[in-house]
Amino acid sequence: MQPRLLPLAECPCARAVETVGEWWSILILRDALLRGLTRFDEFERSLGIAPNMLARRLKHLAESGLFERRLYSVRPKRYEYALTEKGRDFFPVVVALIGYANRHLAPEGASLLLAERGTGRPIAPIVVDAATFQPITAESATVIAGPRASADMRARLAARDAVTQARSN
Repeated sequence: MQPRLLPLAECPCARAVETVGEWWSILILRDALLRGLTRFDEFERSLGIAPNMLARRLKHLAESGLFERRLYSVRPKRYEYALTEKGRDFFPVVVALIGYANRHLAPEGASLLLAERGTGRPIAPIVVDAATFQPITAESATVIAGPRASADMRARLAARDAVTQARSN
């Protein structure tokens, strides 16, 4: 389901949150991406989530194209949830959340680190520009209208630019 208000429906952040923003959904994706979980009972055990809530979340994630539901047992009928390419593409978001939490929400120290697979060397995630490999930060980046931006989106960005220009004068 897409947000009803055009400014939200047009916003990539709002669309992403609409799809995976509910925290159980993010934790389900985390367990699939980091632990390789695929089965209902595995997610239920890992998360301690009520079965009806887990069923709703998995259904939504499958309908949203993040998981493919596959029958693995006929009697009793059981399904596994395999990540699709769209689901695997959520990995950098999980990595960014881990990095953020380790930097800002773990005053006693991190309980989970990211590590290079081959060596086990801890790694610190950053977001970089694919063309230059330079870090993307709030100071180095801004948003601009994309090719499908509506007139309203373009007007809001122009208003933002006017305010920014006025502040710098």
